[in-house]
Amino acid sequence: MPAEWEPHRATWIAWPHHEPDWPGKLPVIPWVYAEIVRVLADCEPVEILCHSREVTAGARLALDAHGVRHDRVALHHVPTDRVWLRDSAPTGVIDTAGEVVLVNWGFNGWAKYSNWRQDVEVGGMMARLTGLGREEPTRPDTGERVVLEGGGIEANGQGLLLVTEEWLLTDVQVRNPGLGREDYEEMFAEWLGIRRTIWLGQGCVGDDTHGHVDDVARFVSTDTVVLAVEDDPSDENHARSMDNLRRLEAASASAETGPLKIVTLPFPRPVVMEGTRLPASYTNFYIANGVVLVPTFNDPNDRAALNTLADLMPSHEVIGIHAVDLVWGLGTIHCLTQQEPARRTSRAND
Repeated sequence: MPAEWEPHRATWIAWPHHEPDWPGKLPVIPWVYAEIVRVLADCEPVEILCHSREVTAGARLALDAHGVRHDRVALHHVPTDRVWLRDSAPTGVIDTAGEVVLVNWGFNGWAKYSNWRQDVEVGGMMARLTGLGREEPTRPDTGERVVLEGGGIEANGQGLLLVTEEWLLTDVQVRNPGLGREDYEEMFAEWLGIRRTIWLGQGCVGDDTHGHVDDVARFVSTDTVVLAVEDDPSDENHARSMDNLRRLEAASASAETGPLKIVTLPFPRPVVMEGTRLPASYTNFYIANGVVLVPTFNDPNDRAALNTLADLMPSHEVIGIHAVDLVWGLGTIHCLTQQEPARRTSRAND
């Protein structure tokens, strides 16, 4: 599994259409998407899944209004239940010949929602559209497909992976009943080329996936991790983030992992809507070819987060995307994107 900053052939998204994801706010969400696509299309092709002809027409309207370049955008009629392709779409990996293969995990609506029957077909549709090979990991004990989501795995491209225990090892929203820590590590090694899995504790408050790592910790280089840390002891994210910091420091000190540079990012103010605290986090950024899109929340910490990421990734342009409305859907920029890596034929003789 390559790191997210390695070259992409394209970014995949699905156009928003499911009103219950953004109750009362769906009409404004396509305009946020259009701005995301405008930025991405200047850097790489954007492949957009559209649920229906009506959704396709609405997407064209919004994209044209934002001046998005047509030569870098393709719209595909592919029905979806939800639009969080980070989780329902396959993970692109590189095989020994340098070709891209889609690792198509099973998907079951985060073991929480009932509307996922169309989302589970997204991987097959992407394989047909691209002509890429596709593999479906299965459990060695039952032969059933392994259920995982891309928002729960974070790789540095050199065999290190970040995941959380809350996501895979607790008894809430269980993806693969009966599988334990060693089982997952063996699957990560087989399907993603991982040599060392670093287990963090919990994700952030408000995350209805129950612990995806992309809201708390991300690699920005092979040896640098940014970690969301809440300094206020009265905030529920404080204890969680301090525990994750200790785990990362312990991993960094181990000979097997090697030293890691750990850089902290603040959380924004608690973003609350209709009494619900939302999973607002700056680590839900997306790294594309030469650009980093970072969710912002009309908060003083926006500037600190953007500046920190700009310092850490000087070869990328760091751009903030207003996400106060977007996060009402319980996800932001990383959740809605999925990268398709570029092929690497130069590795064929490695």
